[in-house]
Parts: sequence; C-alpha cells; structure tokens
Amino acid sequence: MTTAADHASATATARQEMLALLELQRRAFQLEGHVEYGTRIDRLDRAIALLVDNQPAICAALTADYGCRSPYMTRMSEVMTSVGNLKYVKKHLKAWMKPEKRSAPVPMNLFGARAQVYYQPKGVVGNMTPWNIPVGMVFSPLADMLGAGNRVMVKPSEFTPVTSALTKELITRYFDPTEVGVVTGGPETGAAFASLPFDHLLFTGATSIGRMVMRAAAENLTPVTLELGGKSPVFVGISADIAESADKIISGKVQNSGQLCISPDYAFVPEARMEAFLEAARRVFTAQFPTVVLNPDYNSMINARHYERVLTAIEEARTAGARVIELNPTQEDWSDRATRKIPLHIVIDPPEDCRLMQEEIFGPVLVVRGYRDIERSIAYVNARPRPLALYYFGRDEAERERVLRQTISGGAAVNNVLMHFACDDLPFGGVGASGSGHYHGFDGFRTFSHAKAVYREGRVNLPKLAGTLPPFGPKLAKMLDSQIKR
Repeated sequence: MTTAADHASATATARQEMLALLELQRRAFQLEGHVEYGTRIDRLDRAIALLVDNQPAICAALTADYGCRSPYMTRMSEVMTSVGNLKYVKKHLKAWMKPEKRSAPVPMNLFGARAQVYYQPKGVVGNMTPWNIPVGMVFSPLADMLGAGNRVMVKPSEFTPVTSALTKELITRYFDPTEVGVVTGGPETGAAFASLPFDHLLFTGATSIGRMVMRAAAENLTPVTLELGGKSPVFVGISADIAESADKIISGKVQNSGQLCISPDYAFVPEARMEAFLEAARRVFTAQFPTVVLNPDYNSMINARHYERVLTAIEEARTAGARVIELNPTQEDWSDRATRKIPLHIVIDPPEDCRLMQEEIFGPVLVVRGYRDIERSIAYVNARPRPLALYYFGRDEAERERVLRQTISGGAAVNNVLMHFACDDLPFGGVGASGSGHYHGFDGFRTFSHAKAVYREGRVNLPKLAGTLPPFGPKLAKMLDSQIKR
C-alpha cells in the first residue's frame, strides 16, 4: 500500500531529477552565449523532421490513448499545424532576430543618439502540455521557444501515457537533453515541475490547475503564460446564412468530439430561426458522420471520467426540462461505455444553473440559446468569465463590430470557428479566466524572449550640454520650463 510519505518521497526524488536537468540546460545555455541564427534553424529543422518522419507512430499512439482517434485528425491537428508553425518561424526568424529600431527623443536623436530593442533568449523555458492535442501543444509552442533561442523542458499530460512516452522517446532521439528534455509523470510530477525556477513557464490546461501553476511559479517569480479555456460563445446574427453558419459551427464542434479549448461551447440563435438552424445542424452532422460508434472518423472521449462527466451533464439538463436533440442518424446503440463515444447532442435553452451552463463542456454537446435582442446576448457574455474564443456569424458589419468591440475574449473569428488559431501571424492566448499572455509567430518569439532596451549615446554629452548636472542653475531652470508646460 502506497502511503502519503511514499508519495512525498517520490515527488521529492522526481523534483531533484528535474532540477538536475534544469541545471544541465542552464549551464549549457550559459556556455553557449549568444544563440546563433544557424543553431536555431538547425533545432527547428530537427523538430520538423521528427514530426514528418514519425507520423505513423504518432497516429498509433494517439489511437492507443483515445481508443478511437482518427489518424486524419491527428495528422491535421497535431502534425500539419505544428509543422506549419515551425516553418513560419524559420521563414521570419532572421528578421525577428535583428535589433528593433525605436525612437530616441528630441533632442537626443538630433545629436546622433539611437534607441534599439535586442531580443534575447530567456534561458530555460518550461512547457506543461494538455491531453487533448498532446503532440501539437508540445511542438507549436516549441517553434516559438526554439526560435527565440531557449532550452526547453516539457511535461506532457499523464492522461495520454502512450503519446507522452513516444514524445519523450522521439525528442530524446532528435535532441540532446541540454536542448529539449521531456519529463513524464502524474499530478505530483506536474506540481513539482511547476515549482521549478524556470526563466518562463507555459501551461495549457484547466483553469483550476492554472491557478495552482501560477501560485507555484510565483515562489520563483517565474513569468507564466496560461492558455486555459472557458465557455466560448457563438453569435449567429439576424443577417447570417443559417445553413452556412450551422455547417461551420457543427463542423468545428465535432472536431476531436468537442475536446478542444476553442471549441464553440454555446450559440445564440435568433428565436425565429431556431428550427431552421437545428435542421441544418442535423443535415451537416449526418453528412459527415452517417454512423458514430464504429466510425473511425468520430473520436472517442479521452477516458471514462470525462465520458461520464459529459453524460451526467446531458442528463442533468434533460431532467431539468431542457430540450435535448441527439444527432444519431441511424439510431445506433452507443450504450457500450467501452467505446467512450457520445453522439453530438444539441441542448436548447437549459436552465442557467445546469453544469452545461456553468462549466466548460469539453465534449460533443452544443448548447443553443434563442434570442430576440442581440444586445442582451452581449450583456450575457460580458457578465461571465472572459472566454478564450468568441465567434460571430453574419453579414451586418455594424452588428459584427458591435459584438467584437463590446465583448472581450482571447481571440475571435468571423463567419467561421477555430480558424484564428491557424493564423501564425495572430497572437494566441486568453484573457482573464481564460488565460494570460500569448504565443504564435512574432508574438510568441517576443513572449519567450527578453526585450533588452539599448540606448546608444550620440556625438555630445547631452546632460552636460543641457546643464542637468550639478551645480544646478538658471540654465537648467530654463530647460525645465521649456519642457514642463501644457
């Protein structure tokens, strides 16, 4: 029988091993000095090669962890997206590494003074990754971290043990441990990982765990980027094409069976067009998934706990009187819990105190709320924790801008869902309860870099010329009077 003392001892041992790896990377970073462009490109190239060359193994690992995980989904969301991120950083890295010109104030600039920003690697960066996109959330941020010149330690999720083990094996094969290292283990290992004195820490996962990560990191004053999640709303405007809107919303919702942090969580649909939306949703789902249980394209829930959680939430809403539509084209029997497959359910106007309205769904359930006044829907969103993503469908430019400007979310997309994540030149991250900080492209390069301000003196000693050095006198008073005025 394992005791609390045994757990504490194991955690302490794991922490010492992680500290040893951290110090190994830190020493290597210090010895290397300035991280050259060619070195960074070589590391990015090896990350790309790792993903491209090991696609069958990556797909097999995800299938083993999920039970049913479409290899097409894996190649799209895990491999293709990450390779795209890595190539984007490669393409722009040389320009990003150049000192950035800033403006020196008058009169300093008149005498040749210059101001610049040098972007320098922070050192050793930690990356705590989730189970829903377990490979992509290692390599997408890794593009920014390596591009910025850092060494990286990764702690993958214990909910995908096969994929985590493969990630460690592949990274060990393609990288020296002083460059990128992987630490596997359960919650105790995760807690110890978050407490390490990194130079920066990225955590992707649940808000509740994010609070604990930030608390642990605060002991070391480690800067933290949190990508959390939340209930991402969809506004279907009066001017929206209902069939097109349903097509894109449902197509996005069923990706990974709703197990995405930016999955549409609940949708506002005009009351007068509710039935048309529901019928269009049924057509879209049936076209994409004529069957569910034995369909290799329809992903399972990650584990029994999450499967039961979603089932309980659906039944709670049904019992409370909500209208529940099960999209199950052939009325298959999906009661075998071994498959962990739940057909997409649409729940219309559930009571506000239901779990579906209080918690991030993270499963194949879409809540739909009818509305008459979009302003009240905007107020509803604003009265709740700020979401990671927000979506608007419609052709009314004034209404679109009203929704975008009056709401606050980590990111947003218009007339589609999820797609803003695919834009490398857009920052990705949350706000408030959905996270803090961001990565992707140049914004990610800056997140994992230290922006060092550099001032270069010009041809003259301005403080002496301006009379700002003791002994003070009328000359300084005159200068101050000329600068301090309305």
